[in-house]
Amino acid sequence: MLNIGCHLSASKGYFNMGKEALSINANTFQFFSRNPRGSKAKELDLDDIEKFKKLAKENNFATILAHAPYILNPCSSNEQNRILAFELMQDDLKRLEYIPNQMYNFHPGSHTGQGVETGINQIADMLNRLLTKEQTTTVLLETMAGKGSEVGSKFEELRAIIDKVELKNKMGVCLDTCHVHDAGYDIVNDLDGVLDEFDRVIGLKYLKAIHLNDSKNPFESHKDRHEVIGGGSLGIDAFERIINHPKLRHLPFYLETPNELEGYKKEIELLRGKFKE
Repeated sequence: MLNIGCHLSASKGYFNMGKEALSINANTFQFFSRNPRGSKAKELDLDDIEKFKKLAKENNFATILAHAPYILNPCSSNEQNRILAFELMQDDLKRLEYIPNQMYNFHPGSHTGQGVETGINQIADMLNRLLTKEQTTTVLLETMAGKGSEVGSKFEELRAIIDKVELKNKMGVCLDTCHVHDAGYDIVNDLDGVLDEFDRVIGLKYLKAIHLNDSKNPFESHKDRHEVIGGGSLGIDAFERIINHPKLRHLPFYLETPNELEGYKKEIELLRGKFKE
């Protein structure tokens, strides 16, 4: 079964996101944990959460994915930004425990001139202060395109962060197809080779989710501009190989393409038609 969904607006609440997902033949979804370009979080509605949990169970939902806000930067050269990143993620992880066993994805951040090694140390330090043995949420590092001073465009950088995290069983990686393509990993012509390298450097056991995005830019551009499925430099054939690959097909896939709900519905229909049961 293809476990696939798209990015939905959390302002509508969990239950309505679940109903929207079902309306476009999705069985999971991604949402921002709070304002994506701010720090404000919606008040939790416990009744809404219980209604969603019932809906998800009745419809065999795959794991849902919360996405941290873009402003979260645990390796900023500005100490106040690092403190804010800690406080936001700490609050997010507490809130996510109301729906156990889900996932939380974040961009590792930009070292803003401090250097990659310093950035890696600061990211790992934050995670070591945040993660607990009791939490059920898996925290995912997202693969990045490598624009500016981003940390995480190389598998070795993600591995270095994980190596420094004490509670490794609470960690995972979300592979973004646009990002890795723009970073220089040729998933179009050498998907097997890229996955072998991921396994060698990080370990496929850490690969927990896939962001499905085509790219507006050419290979190794380090630009990070998403395109609709089949409309960019990856092309539909690459996505057919990705969703059917024996090392990937069991994972949840989340669309982050520039679309409204109807566009997501068409992409999900297209991909379900390409999936080999």
